[in-house]
Amino acid sequence: MSTDSLHTQTLAELKAGLENRDFSAVELAEALLARIDAHDATLNALLTVTAEQALDAARQADDRIANGEARALEGLPIVHKDIFCTRGVRTTCGSRMLDGFVSPYDATVVSRLADAGTIMLGKANMDEFAMGSSNETSYYGPVHNPWNPACSPGGSSGGSAAAVAGRLAPAATGTDTGGSIRQPAALTNTVGLKPTYGRVSRYGMIAFASSLDQAGVITRSVEDAALLLGGMAGFDERDSTSIDHPVPDYFSALEEDLSGLRVGVVRQHFDAGLEEHTGAAVREALDLLKTKGAELVDVDLPNIDLSVPTYYVVAPAECSSNLSRFDGVRFGHRADDAEDLLDLYCKSRGEGFGAEVKRRILTGTYVLSAGYYDAYYLKAQQVRALIAEDFREAFANVDVIAGPTTPTPAFELGAKTDDPITMYLNDIYTIGANLAGLPALSVPCGFVGGLPVGLHLVGGHFAEQTLLNVAYSYQRDTDWHHRCPEAYA
Repeated sequence: MSTDSLHTQTLAELKAGLENRDFSAVELAEALLARIDAHDATLNALLTVTAEQALDAARQADDRIANGEARALEGLPIVHKDIFCTRGVRTTCGSRMLDGFVSPYDATVVSRLADAGTIMLGKANMDEFAMGSSNETSYYGPVHNPWNPACSPGGSSGGSAAAVAGRLAPAATGTDTGGSIRQPAALTNTVGLKPTYGRVSRYGMIAFASSLDQAGVITRSVEDAALLLGGMAGFDERDSTSIDHPVPDYFSALEEDLSGLRVGVVRQHFDAGLEEHTGAAVREALDLLKTKGAELVDVDLPNIDLSVPTYYVVAPAECSSNLSRFDGVRFGHRADDAEDLLDLYCKSRGEGFGAEVKRRILTGTYVLSAGYYDAYYLKAQQVRALIAEDFREAFANVDVIAGPTTPTPAFELGAKTDDPITMYLNDIYTIGANLAGLPALSVPCGFVGGLPVGLHLVGGHFAEQTLLNVAYSYQRDTDWHHRCPEAYA
């Protein structure tokens, strides 16, 4: 088989090809590394390329396959978001603060996928410390959307999404604090899955907002998302937020039948803030689910409009605490020529952090300060509980909740950088799932003006299989996910 078309195949197809000896793991790795070399200068999707390490792992994978010792994901190449610690490989979080940091250990997500046989091609660019919705806050420059290089790929997992959409890698890991997997997936015509909070270990994933962050995947198909989730999910005693819950075989349990499925359609998600043609594409996707046997049920989430202001109190408060360790003494960039300890702290943090990170640290410190804690942080946590209760009541009547992933298709780079509030509102449909700790998924459902649109699905706790089944059924009757940017075909 020619290796010229390997970049067009999904993980599931590559897995079958390796098992059938149609090509070797080395040939696959070499083909994708060549793609990275040819195209990443345009996309800026990767911060580190681990070519030598990847080829060595590929040779070992070929040996295992030849000896009949192949593991579940043997020889399959992926990219890791640069927020996951990787032993012996630079981990920057897209920040000058960690520009020279080389981790002495692997994050659990990295080690579990490696133990299952995956091969790391490199580390993906990202918004600095995962703070952003456009991948423009990275110290290493913005990532460009493969569908239109003038547009954002979304964030903070924009590098992961661009790498998958541009066919530099068949899949990538990401993290989602308020929509940072699903929003870039929608803007790049990929599948983005955020599991239930606690479903996937956070150990070795550098923290932004600890009660919201969750690791997940960006892939080109639902089958691929199911494959990777099965490899990375499960209890981890090193993570105090990890939940000991059985991990099913998500891939083998995929099914198409939607008969009797109740799909909740949230009234608030189709208001004036939704761009008209984006809304029409999502409505068409919902109508298709109906023709496949699902029942559409109107759902009201009365407090969901408060999700953005709630998030932007809770998340900055937690980031203020988590990022206090990066002070130039314990961790992170250390400034030169400091006059005293206080000056060292101020210069190191001033030089190491970018504008958006500083904005959120200052906001978080303010809402946690004496005299303002009760008025802001405590109140936000109370509203968060109301939002979670709204979801619980909704799931008493429906199996999944569906709607748009984003209010518009991809926006131009620079279009929202001067107005943080407008940027924050790009996550208005995704944040609720993080506040409630629910699993959610974005699947391609159309195009508007040549740019992709995503259908957003939210499930009850540990209902990843239901979400995957719904998305799989939808994907079986559509071809949106097969479409590739012309320049990267």
